[in-house]
Amino acid sequence: MENYTIILVIMAIMIGASGMAEKIKLPVPVLLLAVGITVGFLPAMPAMELNPEIIMLLFLPPLLYDAAFNISFREFRININTISTLAIGLVFLTTGGIAVTAYYLIPGMTWPLAFVLGAILSATDAVAAIGITKGLGLPHNTVTILEGESLVNDASALVAYRVAVAAVTGIAFVTWKALLQFLVVLGGGFIIGFVVAKMLAFLLRFFRNNDMVVISLMLLMPFVTYQVAEHFHVSGVIAVVVLGLGMSRLSRVKLPEELRNQSRHFWDVIIFLLNGLIFLLIGLQFPLVLKKMNTVDIWPFIGYAAIITIVALGIRLVRVYLQQFNLQRAFQGKRRISQHALFDSRTSFIITWSGMRGIVSLAIALGLPTVLNSGAAFPMRNEIIFLSIAVVLFSLLGQGLSLPWVVKKFSR
Repeated sequence: MENYTIILVIMAIMIGASGMAEKIKLPVPVLLLAVGITVGFLPAMPAMELNPEIIMLLFLPPLLYDAAFNISFREFRININTISTLAIGLVFLTTGGIAVTAYYLIPGMTWPLAFVLGAILSATDAVAAIGITKGLGLPHNTVTILEGESLVNDASALVAYRVAVAAVTGIAFVTWKALLQFLVVLGGGFIIGFVVAKMLAFLLRFFRNNDMVVISLMLLMPFVTYQVAEHFHVSGVIAVVVLGLGMSRLSRVKLPEELRNQSRHFWDVIIFLLNGLIFLLIGLQFPLVLKKMNTVDIWPFIGYAAIITIVALGIRLVRVYLQQFNLQRAFQGKRRISQHALFDSRTSFIITWSGMRGIVSLAIALGLPTVLNSGAAFPMRNEIIFLSIAVVLFSLLGQGLSLPWVVKKFSR
């Protein structure tokens, strides 16, 4: 009964804070984070440690599916060059940049541990990008790049993370095996998402006259798709994204408008609740992690997190501007680049500033092993989790609060 009461209280706080955010013109995720941190420090608030598996299964599939469902497939295809560059190349570049920074900055940090931290913080978050950029009036092209990148880059980050953790636990790193693993994880996720999308399309046509069954199937399948992909050790994220893209195209052609509207209203409520809850829960985690840190280490590690946040943002800035120039050069060289895929320097800065860390980084950090294969404790586990959550908070609060101003300033 006590847990039931706590859940009701958290839901009430989330709904109230979401309503207030709109009234005071603040991004909803930013206010929810601040409220979560504040509530977490209250003595009466019991500890609520998140299970990373629950985050990945309960929150990620519907949020990713909804984002992929609403993205323009045509614009996604037009911007595939930029999306793949940021979602794959930039992820590994950021992993290396954060690893070098952490190794030379933080006492006791080994190279394998530094790469674990880099992999955790390498990917931007679809939920954060959509939640904070929503309503800012960004061009469709910019929104597609941001959403497309953050929908795909989780797979790259998870592969980098697995390789780094394997190095910490004593498993030898082999380059060709790591590359093969990445291709299998990515390709396997795509295949499963494609197959499930075809199966769901058949079921939707078969039950097309039963609205409740159709909507229920569309709600259930993201979870099923994610679980099937993870069971076969491929990317559940990519599988759900492919499913969402496939269903988006199918619904516009095959589903009646009335059913689409009914389904849309139902999904809007689900996404509103899940979106709000996840940001509030991220805020609630910070006080819990803070209590596990040595008091003398707290301020130095907050400083390390601030520096890592700036480094990640700097790497992103350079890579986005480089992509802008590469696209322009390719277009002028008569290569197969659509004019619609080009963007200017102002858009480059908005894309850079909109790249925030979020729930995937949090889930990966909380899912760190507690022990090594030898039975010894995983080194610096609390410190890595603390740094990860601090960087997520710096990213969401710092960039999130200033993003409306940045968009207004650079959209002129």
